[in-house]
Amino acid sequence: MTASLLDPAAREWKETLQHVAHDMYHVPAYVVLDARLYGGAPAAFHFEQGARRLLIPLIVREIPGSELRDALSPYGYPGPVSDAAPHEAAFWRAACAALVETLRAARIISMFVRMHPLLNPPSPVLGEAGALVRHGETVSMDLTVSAEEMWSQTRGDHRNHINRARRAGTRVVFDDWGRLAEWVEVYHDNMRRVGAADYYFFTYDHLAALHDAVGDHMHLAVALEGDEVVGGNTFFEYDGIATGYVSSTRRARGRYADELLYDSVRRWCKERGARVFHLGGGKGGANDSLFSYKAGFSPSRHPFHTWRVVTDPGAYRDLVLQRRPGADPADLSSTFPSYR
Repeated sequence: MTASLLDPAAREWKETLQHVAHDMYHVPAYVVLDARLYGGAPAAFHFEQGARRLLIPLIVREIPGSELRDALSPYGYPGPVSDAAPHEAAFWRAACAALVETLRAARIISMFVRMHPLLNPPSPVLGEAGALVRHGETVSMDLTVSAEEMWSQTRGDHRNHINRARRAGTRVVFDDWGRLAEWVEVYHDNMRRVGAADYYFFTYDHLAALHDAVGDHMHLAVALEGDEVVGGNTFFEYDGIATGYVSSTRRARGRYADELLYDSVRRWCKERGARVFHLGGGKGGANDSLFSYKAGFSPSRHPFHTWRVVTDPGAYRDLVLQRRPGADPADLSSTFPSYR
């Protein structure tokens, strides 16, 4: 049995990904670039017992005003990936025990991980090591069905808007990275309009660096009215899974570039052999207007969980009481970690 925190260059990280089902979020280059946005250090917890392996990509952050640290998963849906089935309880218990011990030894007192809705469901054992919280559902499009079936699964208002966009002459082009800067302006305008947190203002430099790092696994689709960029989607395509990264369109009455983009991306990915296009869910996993919008494209649903672990209960409790005296350190199901 071995357990350790890996840096992105570690041989074990690459070798584990060769043996387990995973997605773009687990690739070292992705974790490195996302860690820069969070102001943390990229890492992965690695556990191996017999022929079974487990990997959890993490971003390790300093806790301001403290000598302690905490960890969270990169943006998106990373979650633990393993070649052990969820019902192999002995393996998962051993992995969880090793995780807690390894993180605590590194002065990491808590861990927050977003699970991957499309990969293996989380083992119930994870709830024994912390809190496994279900937030709602995410939406995916089944790209193995015919284009006609995908269209019939699309809600009537979306179909109407897609047709109206086409009649208006809106067109979608793929992988014209020379248009990235124009689309980033559209994206930032929309982030300012909705009052998004600073983290979500992904810059041109970050998106260009991410594309350089992962190559043809990342794509850009832009919607054009004439020669004007009015919207765009960045998305990943990895081992048959297409998944949205960030997207935005310029708001205007009678403009339906957003629906046209979703329809065009799914058709394009289907032609390239992708099996599924994961749209994600509502804000924070909620069943909100964003979820309802995405749900109009497909009937496929997937439960979304987060996993919260406290590795040093005493240190965690002291920080919560110092910084948020009204919070209950034993409640792992609300804001986590409570001291932030």
